[in-house]
Parts: sequence; structure tokens; C-alpha cells
Amino acid sequence: MLKKLLSTVVIVLSVMLAATPTFAANLPDFTVLAEKQGPAVVNISITQVMRRNQMPFPGMPNDENLQEFFKRFGIPGMPGMPGMPGAPDQGGQEYKSQSLGSGFIISQDGYILTNAHVIDAADEVLVKLSDKREFKAKIIGADKRTDIALIKIEAKNLPKVSIGDPSKLKVGEWVAAIGSPFGLENTMTAGIVSAVGRALPQENYVPFIQTDVAINPGNSGGPLFNLDGEVVGVNSQIYSRSGGSMGLSFSIPIDVAIGISNQLKSTGKITRGWLGVAIQELTKDLAESFGMKDTKGALIAGVEKAGPAEKGGLEAGDVITQFDGKPVEVSSDLPRVVGMTEPGKSVNVDVLRKGSKKTLRIKVGEMPSEDIEISQGNTPPTETASNKIGLTLSALTPQQKKKLNGKNGLLVIASTGAGAEAGIRRGDVILGLNNNETQSVDQFNKQINAVRAGKTVAVLVQRGDSTLYVPIKVK
Repeated sequence: MLKKLLSTVVIVLSVMLAATPTFAANLPDFTVLAEKQGPAVVNISITQVMRRNQMPFPGMPNDENLQEFFKRFGIPGMPGMPGMPGAPDQGGQEYKSQSLGSGFIISQDGYILTNAHVIDAADEVLVKLSDKREFKAKIIGADKRTDIALIKIEAKNLPKVSIGDPSKLKVGEWVAAIGSPFGLENTMTAGIVSAVGRALPQENYVPFIQTDVAINPGNSGGPLFNLDGEVVGVNSQIYSRSGGSMGLSFSIPIDVAIGISNQLKSTGKITRGWLGVAIQELTKDLAESFGMKDTKGALIAGVEKAGPAEKGGLEAGDVITQFDGKPVEVSSDLPRVVGMTEPGKSVNVDVLRKGSKKTLRIKVGEMPSEDIEISQGNTPPTETASNKIGLTLSALTPQQKKKLNGKNGLLVIASTGAGAEAGIRRGDVILGLNNNETQSVDQFNKQINAVRAGKTVAVLVQRGDSTLYVPIKVK
């Protein structure tokens, strides 16, 4: 009996040992990737000269990792704290703020890709290579909309990365990141592709690659590799409640990044195609009301007066299903395909209008400049105290109206209370209330004051080049 039992145990152990190599053989080996591609990944150190009264919190240490954390995954400022409105002057002493990021070399003569937020407002950019050499870098240009920046160091015969094709990525595929999380240079982490073509709120121009690769502050701007050792993405964002990795990381596809870098290298700025429309997601209920069988397409919620879309015959209520030969599956597809179109180009646009298919010919315009800025001397003296929903508003200056193509609107100077809870923030422009166009601060506040507590109002907001309705419950 004992002999038979021992024989059975031997057989089981033999099967287990035989299976182990097979299981291990299915796991990826990143050692070659790390050895070959690691030297092309750089550490980027940013120095910004600030005044003492710009510190976000009193007594906060000038720690580079904290600075990176607050800079990217930051905490909103509070009135009365140094550097915030209403804060006392701390004597105006200057100090150097430092933050860290990552990047990677794309040409042997020293061009490096990183994130725009990494080098934002930098007075000095220092690049450290894996062989410990350090170079001061020149900022060639940056694009905040895609969060891509191009910098250059004066060096030759540098190691460079190989560029891959992110369109071939599949969910479940292994990928790896190399960067400097919390300043720990040339750290490699690995995981799988969780999703592709991911649209994020207020990020209309990037079809993000979502992974579960461990990305932390300091990884920003570093490369995402496939198993062939090719860069497929630029690590840019994480979703986190703790400030550290929670398995939700987002990377900018490398083809988007290279397209931006080529423009920055040749002209120092970015030009994008523009239609002049407001879009919203096509829900099942809306699709049924339009007599559609599915929810594919981008619903046009509004059309700019005298904009490219209006001139081309596009109307509110149209559903764009194809743009310049490229399918538009969801609303978030449209800004990307339009943005990548050269301004001045005439394209075919397929639409559904009241159940009928139409093809329009539209000449694409050039996207207006960046968001409206709030600065001293840029805001007229019509600012008032916060209203019933917590918004402090101001009329637009002629320069600000020009950026909105002459539209009427009210600039949000501060947002608290119900407005802030609903997501309205400083720098937004209020265009309307309950389908009524805004004319003045007084008119808007009178309309708000007439709304009973507990009722919900729909506020039309412009943020950058996007327009959206924000429901706010009046308290």
C-alpha cells in the first residue's frame, strides 16, 4: 500500500515539474528590452525660479517629488494661502522649485520627447543620460492639448528608441515602461494593455492607451514599449486616489506624439483643423428619436456662426458618421480626426439628417488659439461678488471675445458652492442659461436669483474649444 502511494506521489510531482517550464515559457522576458532600450530613456530635471509667496502651502518642503505630485496630480489652491488670492506677501524672496520627469531620445542628434506638463513654466531643463552625462536642454516647443513637448540637447551619436505602430496594439498584450518614478532613474515596470482608443474627459485630441503598468510621479514623459522593444506610447496620466499607481495608467499613442513633434520641430507651433461645432454623445434614446438603428456617429449640438461647418452646410441635429473617409464611431472620434486634418483642406463629410444620408463638402478651418487667460489688466471692471450658485463672473474684453469669434459670454473668475460642485471652474466661459444666451452679468444673476432652491438649471459652458451643458442644482 505504501509503495503504491509513493508511486502515485512521484507521478503527480513529475507532472507538476513537467508543466512548470511550459508556464514559465509563456511569460515575457523583458531583460533584452531593458538592456537595449534603457540607454535611450532620460531623466529630466526642471528648475523654476519662484518667489516665496508663490509657495502653494506654508511650510511645504521644497521637495522635488512633492512638486511633481502637486504639479500633475495636484491639490487645488485655497484662498489665504501663500501664492493664492488674498494671501499675505511673504517678502517676495526668490527660491528654486524643482520637479522631475522622464523622456526618451528620438534622434541621435539629441531630440527628446516628453510631456508638456513636465517642462511647463521651466526656467531650466536638465537632462541626465543613463551613462550619468548631463546636458542643459532647449525647449523646442510644447502642445498642451496633447501634452507633448519636444526638447533638444547638444550631443551626437546618442542611443535612440525604435518607433512602433500603436494601431497594432491589442488588449491583453504585454507592455513595459521605463522612467524615473520618484527620481529612481531607469526603473522598468510592466503590465498589459487594458484598453485602446480610450477617451478621457477634457482630452479630446488623444485616443489614449490604457494599461495597468505601474506609473507614478516622475514617470511622466517616459516611453511605453511593446515586446518588440518599440515605443508605442508616451506615459502621461494616471487615475489615482492616493497619488500613486492604482493600475489605471494612460499613454499618448506614439504616432500622435511624433506628428506633434514634427510640427514643433519645423514651425515651433501646432496648427489643427477646426469645424466650429459643439458635439455630444449619441445615446440610445437620441438615436431612436432620430430614427437611427444604432448609436454610431457624432451628434452636432451646435454650429458656430460663419464657421467652416455652417459654410459647408452642417446643421445642429446632424449626425456625422464619416469624416474625410475616416469612420466616426463615437463623438470623441470627431475632434481627433478633424484636428489631424490640415487647415484649408476640403473634405467629404457623411451625415445623417432626419433619417436621410447626405454627403457635404466642407473646407476645414484652423483652430483658434488656446484657452482664454485671466490676468491683471485683462479683466474689465464688471466683476461682481459670487452669485446664488457660487460663480463670480465678468464680462469679456474685446480681446477675449475675439478668441470666441465674437460670441457673448461671461468669464468665470472664481467658482465655489454649487457651481464648483457641478464642475465649473475658473477660466470657463458661460454662454447661456436654460437655452437663453447670456447678455450681461446682471442679467445672468437675475435669472439665477429667480430660480427656486432645489431646481436644476442647465448652464452652457465653453472650455477651451469644447462646449457642454452643465446641470447645476440651485441651493
